[in-house]
Amino acid sequence: MANKEQEAIFTPIGLNNSENGKIDKSVKLPPVTKKKHKSLGLSEDDVIEMYRLMYLQRRFEERAMQMYQKGKFGGFLHLYIGQEAVSTGTVFALNDDDDIITAYRDHGWGLVRGITPNEGMAELYGKATGCSKGKGGSMHFAKTENHFWGGYGIVGGHIPIGAGLAFANKYQDNGRIATCFFGDGAVDQGSLHESMNIAQLWKLPVVFVVENNGYSMGTAARRHTVGEIHERAKGYGMKSALFNGMDALTVYENMKNIADEVRKESLPYFVEIRTYRYRGHSMSDPQKYRTKEELQEYQKTDPVERMKSYLLDEGIVKQKKIDEIEEVVEKEVMDSIDFAEESSFPEPEALYEDMFTGTSHFHDDRR
Repeated sequence: MANKEQEAIFTPIGLNNSENGKIDKSVKLPPVTKKKHKSLGLSEDDVIEMYRLMYLQRRFEERAMQMYQKGKFGGFLHLYIGQEAVSTGTVFALNDDDDIITAYRDHGWGLVRGITPNEGMAELYGKATGCSKGKGGSMHFAKTENHFWGGYGIVGGHIPIGAGLAFANKYQDNGRIATCFFGDGAVDQGSLHESMNIAQLWKLPVVFVVENNGYSMGTAARRHTVGEIHERAKGYGMKSALFNGMDALTVYENMKNIADEVRKESLPYFVEIRTYRYRGHSMSDPQKYRTKEELQEYQKTDPVERMKSYLLDEGIVKQKKIDEIEEVVEKEVMDSIDFAEESSFPEPEALYEDMFTGTSHFHDDRR
């Protein structure tokens, strides 16, 4: 019989944490790489373009947030602000025809994989000129011709698709690999474990990547999942890695090595990239699970500012060049708002396009 005087604890408290129910700091960031861009095989133009893409993601989402607050479009809006180094470093590490699929925090991924600000903003507005013809919205950016298979709205639902992309690449023997990105909230989904099992069994060239921003929807990782996330690979005899996601060069270095190995060996890899989102899970998130002090502490490692400082400190560019880049990006983003507002909504007939027809689940009242 239980001791009635003993405190009953039902909330998981994670590893080495006895502060049951209290605010729990999210992620501990590993150290960043000490290597410079040249030793990593990157040119000066590469790192300048990295900064441009990171700044583009940041300004696009900040403007998108403003438009959302003005009621210009509705639905969900999950911002990637703070995580831009992950998408940028990864895209530079992969080949242009490698496959990428991610979850619903997907704007940044779309922008670095070739979706234009015009196409992205129009999609948020639900316009026909959007990257998904206005029918996907915030959670379903996609550009399949660039091997970006989009954002996916169901937590963990796209992970088997990532494995499927890798299966297709292996079957076709085309030399491509697949990368599948998801948040720390998805690591407890059964779909991840089923996919990792079959990927290791069939030796699929896929990289499963957890963008661990610490809070899932609003619960610190240590309070919802047991053990270190990256160590779950051990259960499948799969290789794993853990590294800092607030520095684009660190992401590039690690993802390049991993991608090269997966491509060569045709074996899956499980990666935990620790990062931090500055905004809430979505626009409706009051963020009561973290303190302002914690947010300010992580903002000291801001990936966009870090890359800007690197460019200046290494003498790659002068402040004038930075200003020019930012001015061009700002205009591009502002123009995308005008483009979205001036674009037309899809025609009613578009509802019946891009659908599986002739099945019991599709009813066309026009017939």
